[in-house]
Amino acid sequence: MKITGVELRRVQMPLVAPFRTSFKEELHRDILLVRVVTPEAEGWGECVTMESPLYSEEYTDGAAEVMRRFLIPALTARPGLDANRVAPTLAKFKGHPMAKAALEMAVLDAELRAAGVSFGRYLGAVRDEVRCGVSVGIMNSVGELLDAVAGYLDEGYLRIKLKIQPGWDIAPVRAVRERFGDDVPLQVDANAAYALTDARTLARLDEFDLELIEQPLAAGDLYQHAALAKQVRTPICLDESIKSAEDAALALAIGACSIVNIKPGRVGGYLEARRIHDLCQANGIAVWCGGMLETGLGRAANVALAALPGFTLPGDTSASRRYYAADITEPFVLRDGTLAVPREPGLGVSPLADRLAEVTSDTEWVRADAA
Repeated sequence: MKITGVELRRVQMPLVAPFRTSFKEELHRDILLVRVVTPEAEGWGECVTMESPLYSEEYTDGAAEVMRRFLIPALTARPGLDANRVAPTLAKFKGHPMAKAALEMAVLDAELRAAGVSFGRYLGAVRDEVRCGVSVGIMNSVGELLDAVAGYLDEGYLRIKLKIQPGWDIAPVRAVRERFGDDVPLQVDANAAYALTDARTLARLDEFDLELIEQPLAAGDLYQHAALAKQVRTPICLDESIKSAEDAALALAIGACSIVNIKPGRVGGYLEARRIHDLCQANGIAVWCGGMLETGLGRAANVALAALPGFTLPGDTSASRRYYAADITEPFVLRDGTLAVPREPGLGVSPLADRLAEVTSDTEWVRADAA
């Protein structure tokens, strides 16, 4: 197919409650959406960058700039483009996986809408619904945390993940275990807040029978993660460290982790995410789908990915209301701890025109001939 033009759209989405991690407290999301237009169809992508380069090197203004100046011109100049050619076409530009992933997602959505094929079917989904967990941010008090966890369990979430950082780790985890018991699947996520010298503290988490400790050390510390894995009983899961199938293969080979959190934006797109899934499945490694507080567009794609056979743990594919009072698509609603996998062509969802207009702060149209 041939791209006619690309729309870059910024939307401002207030969160229903502050979401605090070891590196930032978010009150709203400034989101960059991508709409790729072709003669046959149009497709949507969602860039999962943050406003500041805190989770990774990328940030939203930078993603828009690199798309505008480099990535979109490269794609519009490519004859016979399809989703499988996006990554090779953009490979000469170093880094920027989240920006590339958003463009690949939009191209794939357009391609599948034109072909009448759903995201899930294309990726290889084997389930009609996916089991959902929820990520619980750092709170001002343990009492506040316990109230939040109780609410999520009442809503039906099947797994609780607690954000932790030095000084907010042992006490909140112990409190959750004592209040809700050992039967609740429980994880913790450090977002790289610790160092290998904190191994003794992290080993204290072993007593709580956690499913995993996610990304305890810095992203580049694969060998330190391997050393940590020998000092704790709780399985190590990697997030920020895994940016490609090659990274995953190295991490598994050296024993840096035994579980992988797959975030499509972090690894450069849904096709690379599928390759990581295939690699882990072939090696008997559990994977689950992480989240970046996506709107219904990104959530639809994540739910489709999480329906692949290797995703054996509930992911962060929470319902729309977990983050947004009103989504830009029809909301994803939790039923019996699961979300339905969209069946319609492409993403299976589209923005609601009135809601999209309400939250849009800026739009830019990049024509193929201008690019």
